[in-house]
Amino acid sequence: MSSLKDVNKYIWTIVAVVGLLLMGSTRLKAITSYARQTGLPCSSCHTIPPELTPFGRAFKLNGYTMTGMPQITAKPARHQAGLSLDRYMPIAAFIQFSYSGTNRPRPGTENWNAEFPQSASLFLAGAISDHVGSFIQVTYDSQGDHFSWDNTDVRYSNRKTFAGKDLVYGFTFNNNPTVEDLWNDTPAWGFPWVGPDQTPTPMAGTLIDGGLAQDVGGVGAYAMWNDHLYGAAAVYRSVHIGNPQPNDGTCCGINIRGAAPYWRLAWQQTMGKNYLEVGTYGMHAASTPGGIMGPEDYFTDVAADAQYERALPKLDNDSISVHTTYIHESTNLVATYGLGGAAMPKHDLSTYKLDGTYHFGDKYGATAGYFNTWGTTDPVLYAQSAIDGSANGDPGSDGYILQFAYWPWQNIDFTAQYTGYLKFNGGKTNYDGAGRNASDNNAAYFTAWFIF
Repeated sequence: MSSLKDVNKYIWTIVAVVGLLLMGSTRLKAITSYARQTGLPCSSCHTIPPELTPFGRAFKLNGYTMTGMPQITAKPARHQAGLSLDRYMPIAAFIQFSYSGTNRPRPGTENWNAEFPQSASLFLAGAISDHVGSFIQVTYDSQGDHFSWDNTDVRYSNRKTFAGKDLVYGFTFNNNPTVEDLWNDTPAWGFPWVGPDQTPTPMAGTLIDGGLAQDVGGVGAYAMWNDHLYGAAAVYRSVHIGNPQPNDGTCCGINIRGAAPYWRLAWQQTMGKNYLEVGTYGMHAASTPGGIMGPEDYFTDVAADAQYERALPKLDNDSISVHTTYIHESTNLVATYGLGGAAMPKHDLSTYKLDGTYHFGDKYGATAGYFNTWGTTDPVLYAQSAIDGSANGDPGSDGYILQFAYWPWQNIDFTAQYTGYLKFNGGKTNYDGAGRNASDNNAAYFTAWFIF
């Protein structure tokens, strides 16, 4: 059994070795299809992927359609369809290997586990026509030993002049609220960009913070006016991939009744070497757990976010980026309460996240992040169980993440990450009623990505 002292020793030993060699989550989405399509290096769009540069945000806003390489084209006419097609299939792939361990292993399991691979993904990403482009991902999960549909964003984009200013507008078809967003402070592309999949994680989370990812289908519209004001709106329905259609709802705890609306509003401003974005986003959903008829649970998530960037040209073009978001969720769990799954129908749950990265050019990145979740105590909804439960029904967890990333090449990444918990599922000591402490779940994680 490894102690916290041993874990820290392993971490700092490896960091020291990396430092000697280099002189120094990612939920990695730097797609080589786009580099091949545009003829530009990955660093044009990314700092530490999936963090987007201003150019990367513009590329996504305009529908992934910018090209820099020869195309197969045909001009549209009155009775003839047009064509604008890459000469090569816009396919990309990555494979990820990892090694991770916790301060104290789960009872009856070994510590420090290798995954070879942890995951692998295939992408169909790039321009489909002059105004239509895609980001489509299929991912292999080593623990499930199968491929499954992952993040998808297919969009149409165009532009016109409105009130004397440039207006970029479009439509998006996607399967994850906030996946269409341009910034790295909203849930789909927020920090941590990588992480272990075998270590304990807090039990409570808001619906918009990954609760519907890849389980819904949505259509929406978006617009950016004068390169400052951005707005988007969408509606989502449950799709439950891997389950029979038509949907009978028996598979899942969230079955959206009607349509769930999502909204987004943001303002961005560049001031010399400084860049700032501030915004709000959220959604409302009504759901019948385990069915398509009967009493409903109601979720309303309202969030605020901000992103700050500063270029440091006097320091070899290093840069700083900071992301933060606050999400507040109000729920009325009429159905869950009626089924005995909650001690009361009305609850509140809040999440706050803050992270900052110092980018040593586009080759190294050092990130520190803080997270905190708190809400209404409910011993039924947040029930006691060993490791994953709460002894007092408190959903609160908070902690920090430290991460070091090294990109020797723009399509190869090595990352070391450490997650420390100050509170886990409502407690610091014996949080689960079975003798486990929050710090027992502290996790060290090392990963290597190879992108093709």
